[in-house]
Amino acid sequence: MLQGVLARLDDSGNHVPRFTPPRCLLERQAVGGCDACHATCPHDAINVGMVGASIQIDADLCTGCGLCVQVCPTGALEYNLLPSLQSVKDQQSQPGAPAQDASLTCSQSGAGGPSLPCLGRVTPALLSAAGAWNTPLTLIHGACDTCAVGAPDVPARLERVLEETQRLRAPTGRPAPVTVRAVTPEDAGRALKVSRRGAFGAMFRAAGQQVAQSLPESPLPFVDWSVPEDRTPQEWQWRARTLKPAPPEGVGLYWPAPLIDDTCIDCPVCTNVCPTDAITRDLQPDGGVRLLLNLTACTGCMACLHSCPPQAIHAQDQWLPAAFQAPILLRESDSVM
Repeated sequence: MLQGVLARLDDSGNHVPRFTPPRCLLERQAVGGCDACHATCPHDAINVGMVGASIQIDADLCTGCGLCVQVCPTGALEYNLLPSLQSVKDQQSQPGAPAQDASLTCSQSGAGGPSLPCLGRVTPALLSAAGAWNTPLTLIHGACDTCAVGAPDVPARLERVLEETQRLRAPTGRPAPVTVRAVTPEDAGRALKVSRRGAFGAMFRAAGQQVAQSLPESPLPFVDWSVPEDRTPQEWQWRARTLKPAPPEGVGLYWPAPLIDDTCIDCPVCTNVCPTDAITRDLQPDGGVRLLLNLTACTGCMACLHSCPPQAIHAQDQWLPAAFQAPILLRESDSVM
């Protein structure tokens, strides 16, 4: 039973990703919009519509490959990251024990061990976690050229995700020890390796997961937009959490985010289009306005840059670790447009 529970890493049988409208650039009416999910889906399962119904997913066509989630610049589409993160953590070697690598395989590969419907669900946060835990992780894919779940270029996409991960992790001095490779005949008998601590944790989780398996398929719970912390997608929350070991204070972290110059006219456009409310506009009692940036909530989508009427916003890729500790003052003005 435990082996079966550990091997299931999908969202209780739910293959359709959760859609959070306030995070969608189409719903935010950002200039240029976004059709990344529609353009990426290999099964024509995603249609782009009008505001109020901007993203529509055909559950009959969706295979749960996750490629739309992988390319979404704002986390508007997402799967629950926790099962995959927990699996990698549970496979971590214990101090003094023989070294072992963790693995994730695609469901169509025929390899043993924990599997996902498709490795298109793998994102930088997951790979960065492997780096933070110093756990070698092997991603094993099958014959993507003929796979009906994902797309032929899934291995190439994984390499790009790994490149983004290594750029994120470079300041920590510990790159993510990740290998991407095709399945081999020996992988069919690959054992599910779990640490002693991970095994006990999985036993306690097993009952809850079995109950979830027996329930009718349903989407993940909606994001409670009244809770500011929930507006930041899991992906970016975990990217920030997994920046371990802590980078030196003077070393820049790769995290694309906006800066505002003096041509700003103090209009509210940047805050209106921000998909995670990372930019906030505080009106002051004296009639002034302050623009603040919560760096950890910024997904780097640059909707603010593309939508800014006077083009007063510019991207900055490198930030010192201290910038993540408190909101950044982007602009302070004594008048409002």
